[in-house]
Amino acid sequence: MAYANKQQLLDEINKTAKLFIDEFTVLSESQKDTLVEGVDRTPAQMIAYQLGWLNLVKSWDDDELAGQTPELPAPGYKWNQLGNLYRQFYKTYQYLSLQALIQAFNQQITIWNDWIQSLNEDTLFIKDSRNWTKPYPESWTVARFIHINSVAPFKSFRAKIRKWKKLNVSV
Repeated sequence: MAYANKQQLLDEINKTAKLFIDEFTVLSESQKDTLVEGVDRTPAQMIAYQLGWLNLVKSWDDDELAGQTPELPAPGYKWNQLGNLYRQFYKTYQYLSLQALIQAFNQQITIWNDWIQSLNEDTLFIKDSRNWTKPYPESWTVARFIHINSVAPFKSFRAKIRKWKKLNVSV
């Protein structure tokens, strides 16, 4: 994860987001909650995970800019309780159709594009430009948090949904 500038970061987010979400276009609504042996999440859970983190990371910055102290990773959760946080993501989005999940994901990517465009290069790439990054190691800039909660999981979850489709005989 070494981005030369904001545009390179945005390009990678958009490329990997599209590759990830396009994997879901061939699935039917009846498949969204199907758990396949060998894959630890359903298609709906994979998208809900992404939506949860995209919303959280942006909320940290929104909270700080509003004069509040963001609670990381989320209010009521500690870093050693991520499993419970993921279950909350799944619960939050469980009633959305597959098409609504895809639409919500695409909308959130648009929100992230606007957010990242609004940040200057120093805010993105200089450590401690935001207070919510300060307790973390030297290399954890805003850009690194953005990468770890977008590009990295988009890639790993794309592999996961591709495996799900390969193992699911009804696709």
